[in-house]
Amino acid sequence: LTLLQNLYSLSTKIASTFRFTVLDQRLSFCSKLCFAIGGAPNQVAGSATAFFLQIYLLDVAQINPFQASMVLFIGKAWGAMTDPVVGFFITKSKWTRIGRLMPWMVGCTPFVVVSYFYLWFVPPFTNGRFIWYLGFYCLYQTLITCFHVPYSALTMFLSADQKERDSATAYRMTLEVLGTLVGAAIQGQIVASAHTLKHCPHHNMSTGHLGNGSGAEIVKRIVYMIAAGVIGGVFLICTVVMFLGVKERDDPYISKTEKQIPFHKGFILVMRHSPYLSLTAAFLFISVAIQLVQSNFVLFCTYAVDLRDHFQNIVLTILVSAVVSIPLWQWFLERFGKKTAAFCGITWIMPFTVMLVFIPNLVVAYVVAVSSGLSVAASLLLPWSMLPDVVDDFRLANPHCKGFEAIFYSFYVFFTKFAAGISLGVSTLCLEFAGYDTGACRQPAQVAYTLKLLIGAAPVAFIVTGLLILLLYPISEDVRLRNKLCLEELRYVTHKSLLTEVERTSQCSCNCIRQYKAGDTCLSEMLPNKVFGSHDGLKWVKYQHTFHRKVTITRLLQETRQHQLQNAGGSE
Repeated sequence: LTLLQNLYSLSTKIASTFRFTVLDQRLSFCSKLCFAIGGAPNQVAGSATAFFLQIYLLDVAQINPFQASMVLFIGKAWGAMTDPVVGFFITKSKWTRIGRLMPWMVGCTPFVVVSYFYLWFVPPFTNGRFIWYLGFYCLYQTLITCFHVPYSALTMFLSADQKERDSATAYRMTLEVLGTLVGAAIQGQIVASAHTLKHCPHHNMSTGHLGNGSGAEIVKRIVYMIAAGVIGGVFLICTVVMFLGVKERDDPYISKTEKQIPFHKGFILVMRHSPYLSLTAAFLFISVAIQLVQSNFVLFCTYAVDLRDHFQNIVLTILVSAVVSIPLWQWFLERFGKKTAAFCGITWIMPFTVMLVFIPNLVVAYVVAVSSGLSVAASLLLPWSMLPDVVDDFRLANPHCKGFEAIFYSFYVFFTKFAAGISLGVSTLCLEFAGYDTGACRQPAQVAYTLKLLIGAAPVAFIVTGLLILLLYPISEDVRLRNKLCLEELRYVTHKSLLTEVERTSQCSCNCIRQYKAGDTCLSEMLPNKVFGSHDGLKWVKYQHTFHRKVTITRLLQETRQHQLQNAGGSE
């Protein structure tokens, strides 16, 4: 009777565990918030480097524009090349007690903070500064890749429900744009004094240089290091919050007994998936346009339109507008579809950037800042909201593949980073050819004209190209709904198969009891196709069917086995 009660409790436990791990995919507000907080520090640091690293290298570190362009291009290209490498190692990673992706993010965070701080440190020597900044920028890009790629792939391991993933992505984008705002605010407000005209010699504004006195040079270097230290502290705090509040879940659709797909085969399959190619190519051009505006905006305000005393407030206005508009775009994509939201959101920025080039006054600058924030929010939210749909589409086309999520995310980041690196390097080289004078208070007219092209005409051309490619993106709302229903049907079939298996277990237990009364122990028949293994008192049971399931149960199985063996020993 005790054995029968234990078996009944075991069956109930299996069913309840399955309902918890597969059917209940809802995420709590706390889980979504902690997940979103985890992505904020990357954007805090990325915002500071995007807006201020170029002018820092030119006016504070005072390396020439060609060397600055090489630092920006090689650093970005190096970071792009590390993305697929990190993705490869992630696919080979095994599950631990804290997940498969979490150890990467937690382990690399201290090293990211150290490399980021030294990126904003001016060494005491002058001849080797180019090597110093190139080395630390490449190191920072490598380490931030080890954080960003697993964090991006973590979206697929939060929940199997598309709606929950979209909701978590909206939380993430809101906090990431807020992180961009915080990064620009911290960096901008702290270092703004280093780029004002008060450091210029009043007797010769055309040829004077910022910070000719040694005291002014030291002040500029110190404020950049203070900003780097504050951002490093934010990075550590946010990572700890994510680690404590996010639980990584294994994929409920894939087979747990099949081997992972080889990386090169997975890469070929992913590169042949047309929705992924069209989405990546489209947002590659769009991200290049946004990157051009970000990296050259401070230079544009300083030297092209004489808004050097207002650039930090204009940047904050852009980012506040982006933060506020994230919920708007989330509602819009749920109401009208993601593809429609992409077209409406991205095109919004084009007329306003051109307006700022031709009407360069303070009022127009703030109007452009508000409208540009809407497009920045759309460009951040939509690709990360659409990429999980592509992964689901690939999963239905290749149901037996395992461990491919990191390939999607790592190569998406690779292509966008590489293109951004090329655009940054080329834009800085354009300033070199235009005659940019490192550290000068005023720049030649050719430099101002070049900056206007980099802010106005070039981004518009890239955005138009990206939107034309996005027309080829095949996953409409109808296709996305079909994929969602197919995955839910797959979940239902799996659930039904497991319940059938539990029934078989109950029937088998009756036979076992009869054999037990006859003096035979038949533990091998009690739970067919089982695999025993101990880990902190837990036992694993594998059910063999079309899509294998691995369900965690409690010590009840161990207690049942011990109870039977004790009774068998007593009979002997």
